[in-house]
Amino acid sequence: MEIIDRWWQAVLAGFGGSAQFVPTLWPLLGLLALCLLLTVPRACWRIFGLYVTFVHELGHAFAALLTGRFVHGLKIRLDHSGELVSSGKPGFSAVFSGFWGYPAPAVVGAGLVAATSFGHGSAALSIGALLLLVSLLFLRNAVGIAVALCSALAAQLLVVFTPVAATSWVVLGLGMMLLVGSVRDLFKVIGVHTRRRELVASSDAYLLATRSWLPAWFWLAGFTVVIGGSVAFSVWRLWETLA
Repeated sequence: MEIIDRWWQAVLAGFGGSAQFVPTLWPLLGLLALCLLLTVPRACWRIFGLYVTFVHELGHAFAALLTGRFVHGLKIRLDHSGELVSSGKPGFSAVFSGFWGYPAPAVVGAGLVAATSFGHGSAALSIGALLLLVSLLFLRNAVGIAVALCSALAAQLLVVFTPVAATSWVVLGLGMMLLVGSVRDLFKVIGVHTRRRELVASSDAYLLATRSWLPAWFWLAGFTVVIGGSVAFSVWRLWETLA
């Protein structure tokens, strides 16, 4: 089909080379302001937060596959909660896969920022589009499938229709939004452990504490280190690009 061939050629074109990305300060600040506007207000977060949850659960799934676990499927709910079902040996693999949920959006966001700063925004967009298509295999509930389909469709449309000159800015914006979303979710999970204790049983940090001899605060600190490091790395890369 012509439309599929056009899409595939656009995906391949993303790997065809790199384009130097040399932003200036004010456009970068303007993009950051736009990203905050699309992620911080509650009305916007109800929508974009579902995508952040999707990346969160994919982080669990990828970490599970890396340690030899079998992923049966994942679910996403409208309240931004999610669930990954995997099987394998208890111990390290269960703890490792359980950790890489909250940090995943931050790591992916930092990767998109880095890819853009090195001139590989188009390749990052193509890789993301393909990974989102593959992720459809793991969804097991209607909301999750809808979120994955919308995310995958948006990624494919961006690959096909984004002008070459705008690709770096689109990928950079998505990376910034994921970083903001990861920080927002970090504050949320810390709040569960400090102010909303009735919800603590659903926290990844609590679940990790039950699977290991380390307390929940240790895992919260781990989330903070990885997310904070991702944000710091992204700021440094953008500063180097400006310089």
